[in-house]
Amino acid sequence: MTTPRFRFADFFAGIGGFRVALEKLGGKCVFSSEWDRYSRQTYERWYGETPEGDIRLIARNAAAIPDFDLLAAGFPCQPFSIAGVSKRGSLGMAHGFRCQTQGNLFFELCGIVSAKRPAVLLLENVKNLKSHDRGRTWSVIEERLKSLGYWVFDRVIDASGWVPQHRERIYIVCFDQRRFAAQPDFEFPSPPPARPRLADILEPAPDARYTLSEHLWKYLQAYAEKHRAKGNGFGFGLIDPAGISRTLSARYHKDGSEILVPQDGRPPRRLTPAECARLMGFDDPRHRVQVVSDTQAYRQFGNAVVPKVVEALGERILQSARWSMNHC
Repeated sequence: MTTPRFRFADFFAGIGGFRVALEKLGGKCVFSSEWDRYSRQTYERWYGETPEGDIRLIARNAAAIPDFDLLAAGFPCQPFSIAGVSKRGSLGMAHGFRCQTQGNLFFELCGIVSAKRPAVLLLENVKNLKSHDRGRTWSVIEERLKSLGYWVFDRVIDASGWVPQHRERIYIVCFDQRRFAAQPDFEFPSPPPARPRLADILEPAPDARYTLSEHLWKYLQAYAEKHRAKGNGFGFGLIDPAGISRTLSARYHKDGSEILVPQDGRPPRRLTPAECARLMGFDDPRHRVQVVSDTQAYRQFGNAVVPKVVEALGERILQSARWSMNHC
């Protein structure tokens, strides 16, 4: 058996966007955690293991987690996202760290970091994380990571250089100061020169059930016109196959309005789940297997991290460290 270059743990794993990327770089996953039962089904089918569940229970017994070199985590973003803040506010619900069910899980993650002291942290969240609560949320996160003894690097990266989708997310890379006495010479990756197009991910003959009904199409057009008259930008998004799409969201299952494929002589259609997989960069053969409903598949891809961005980040981490992490 080949010795892995490094060992990693996959927290808030979703459907394994971090995992598939880090495995390509020679990493071995020694622990995974995901609470959503549908995502766990997909993860188990694709990677052959069922992730552990509630991270709060895991954090209480963090010493039992196998040792690992890199911690990967797309910690819950809904309490910090623009859509999440708007929805919670309209319902009178707390958001950010005041959200007891999701917002404070970052601190559970910090408890695991403190117990296990991985050499590197690779975290992902929504762009709005830095501006939430007038920057105070980000200030708390950054100071907490620094207080744990980590060098902290962050950047908002648009995945459109790797996949045909405008998708801005903040990536946070941290190096343990006990392993790296001097601040590492780390630089975030630039996108490859050849930009992908939507045409590359579209199916030639998708099932007719993905075509919008005449009723829904008329509703979306009227809704968009109403908001245009008010000077708002709300509405559907018809794609240009030669270009890129809007951001795929977890709500795509509702009507698909943010990313619609035009069709001659009939209403547009939504993307198929398989197209969403490719739009997100899930192009490994095992990702072609769908074990959940279309609704759950759309939610899973809309919440996922883009593997190709993670792979580019992982390459830079390994270059910056200049060592195989399990030999440190």
